[in-house]
Amino acid sequence: MTDLSKRSLLVLAATAALVACGKKEEPPAPAAVASAPAPAPKPAPLKAAWVYVGPVGDAGWTYAHDQGRKAVEAEYGDKVATTFVEKVPEGADAERVIRDLATQGNKIIFATSFGFMEPMLKVAAEFPDVKFEHATGYKTADNMRLYDAKFFEDAYLAGVVAGKMSKTNTLGFVGSFPIPEVLRNINAFTLGAQSVNPKIKTKVVWVNTWFDPPKEADAAQSLINGGADVLLQNTDSTAVLQTAEKNGKYAFGWDSDMSAFAPKAHLASCVVDWGPYYKQAIKEVMDGSWKTGRTVWGHKEGQNALVKVADFVPAEVKAQVETLSAGLKDGSFAAFKGPVVDNTGKERLAKDVVGDQAWLDKIDFYVKGVEGKVPSGK
Repeated sequence: MTDLSKRSLLVLAATAALVACGKKEEPPAPAAVASAPAPAPKPAPLKAAWVYVGPVGDAGWTYAHDQGRKAVEAEYGDKVATTFVEKVPEGADAERVIRDLATQGNKIIFATSFGFMEPMLKVAAEFPDVKFEHATGYKTADNMRLYDAKFFEDAYLAGVVAGKMSKTNTLGFVGSFPIPEVLRNINAFTLGAQSVNPKIKTKVVWVNTWFDPPKEADAAQSLINGGADVLLQNTDSTAVLQTAEKNGKYAFGWDSDMSAFAPKAHLASCVVDWGPYYKQAIKEVMDGSWKTGRTVWGHKEGQNALVKVADFVPAEVKAQVETLSAGLKDGSFAAFKGPVVDNTGKERLAKDVVGDQAWLDKIDFYVKGVEGKVPSGK
């Protein structure tokens, strides 16, 4: 072999070696990454609706219920979707509104006025999978229950203050409709006042509406013209309180704190907090424990209270109210305990007997000291 051939072979060998040394190993194929499971779809919020007889800005009954609705939103956040319809007349319009809300997919509907009972009962029969709740009524169904508050407890305490503050010994009451719910409050107001001032008598003017500020103001003025110097109402606006202030008289807030509307006239406010009940009802629908029946809460459950007693009310009167309120909470005191006698002299509750719910539901009379006769019908 020639030297040239040897050199050629050496060059080829060296080149092969260099190529071999410079070769990179291919990395192994990456393992397949398992795709993450898709997140479970978020549960749809529970749809809940409220039906109001007045405007949410009435500062009274409807305002208090709407505060309860807002408490539900604050408690459950995006787990609920709430809605409301305000200024719904009692009767055929209410039936249409309630049915429409059920058709929209609301799973629980609250009707917040006595006159909504029959319309709601009718619609409830058409939507067995929807829960219906009626405030202040007395009829139930498998999917419709009742809830109420012991306003008469507040009215009794207000009466104690009124009895001490009245100079004419005449109280005035602006009534909405002559139903047990309202008659209880008139009677409790009078009995509370008489417990500290036996000379007290009460005049009543009926307006046959829950919310009509001009009518309420006219009724209040009529009572003042008739000698009443302390007023209470079972209507939904601030008109009675404001009319009292214009005349230099006293009055109370109703359903919510109305002290800011007429501070010179305001003795205290009879309030109700619907939030705890509404939150419980929503929870029961969510967890499947909702059952028909009736719930009536008061001072014991923290639903009712007499608040913002005016600074100018004597300290001993405030102390008495606090003592009675404590008694309502622990059961040692009852607003209706016999003997209770009506204004015709007939005994309606025997001595030492406490009026139970069945008795309260059938009140159709004025107690001794309330002037006039209870109107028949609504």
